[in-house]
Amino acid sequence: MKIENCQAGSEAARVKDALKKIAAPLLNWYQSNARDLPWRHTRDPYRIWISEIMLQQTRVSAVLDYYRRFLEKFPDVYALAAAPEEDLLSLWQGLGYYSRARNLQRAARQIAALGAFPDNYPDLLKLPGVGDYTAAAIASAAFALPYPAIDGNALRVIARLADCHLNISAPETKKIFGAALPVNLLQSKSEIRIFNQSVMELGAVICVPNGPPHCDTCPLSAQCLARQNHTIEILPVKAAKKARRVEHHTILILSRFDPAEYQTDSPTGDPGAYRVAARKRPESGLLANLWEFPNLPGELSETEIAAQIHDWNFNILHWHQKISAKHIFTHIEWHMTGYFLTVSGPGPDSFHWLDAAKLTDYAIPSAFAKFRQIALERITEHESS
Repeated sequence: MKIENCQAGSEAARVKDALKKIAAPLLNWYQSNARDLPWRHTRDPYRIWISEIMLQQTRVSAVLDYYRRFLEKFPDVYALAAAPEEDLLSLWQGLGYYSRARNLQRAARQIAALGAFPDNYPDLLKLPGVGDYTAAAIASAAFALPYPAIDGNALRVIARLADCHLNISAPETKKIFGAALPVNLLQSKSEIRIFNQSVMELGAVICVPNGPPHCDTCPLSAQCLARQNHTIEILPVKAAKKARRVEHHTILILSRFDPAEYQTDSPTGDPGAYRVAARKRPESGLLANLWEFPNLPGELSETEIAAQIHDWNFNILHWHQKISAKHIFTHIEWHMTGYFLTVSGPGPDSFHWLDAAKLTDYAIPSAFAKFRQIALERITEHESS
């Protein structure tokens, strides 16, 4: 099937025709083959919502432990609404995309004020951090409402089933695909609850994104137009991504042996603790309001670093090591050069001095994971010497 046929104005009808008979074989396959995941054993919209937010741009295997710990700490929307933000961000540490956690709490406070979780698609869409896909996923799984949930897995499955060469990144394509899913034709609430999940499951384990799909075990292989037309390998069609912007940063792990007069962050006040400096990032922008090691833009020379450290009212006692690391965000790539130093002096009031326990507990983003590990190792070495 040629690209022109899919782009000549008949896309919606063609895709709808390709999907009209997928429900029965897909649901039968799902009921026998679906992965056993905790959020699939509940109709509680709170628990389904938490799972959907965590799963955004995150692998299922990475989410499982976070999901369990999150629900142990915040078992309902009221506990989440009342939680100190620092506790929430600390628990989220390592999942990345911290705006998801903040939006969860903003939404939880809205829901707590309402007195009940929204039970319809329009009101779900009003929650911070909830878009078309998440609202549809909650509406269908929790309330058996027939809304199509179109994520990356669904886009790939539908593009191949219909042999459609439209750009799946285009909003119009998502609308066409969503309208074509036969969710309105389902006969029971139990089918509605699992249909969206079955489409996504097929994309996650059979019609996979990396490597060839497992067509021999696919319940829809006989209906798949891309398989018939030998176009699976070129589908789905995606617009080329913008190149990430590369930024260079100099990270400073500043350690000191704290005399009593400097212990602004010690719960015990005992003298002689070995700590490293951390500070909070600005309240807006990338990694907003999270903890970081002091850093400077650019790849600075040791002379420039020494000048800045003296401006912070420190004396440099020893240069320990130089460390390199890279971290990739969605649109930005950080190239980081780090230096581990021992200093003396009070330093800026914005610096907090963290021992090993606080380094573990504080919400320090994974961008700084390598530097935190080195800091922890240094503290452990010092305490055991």
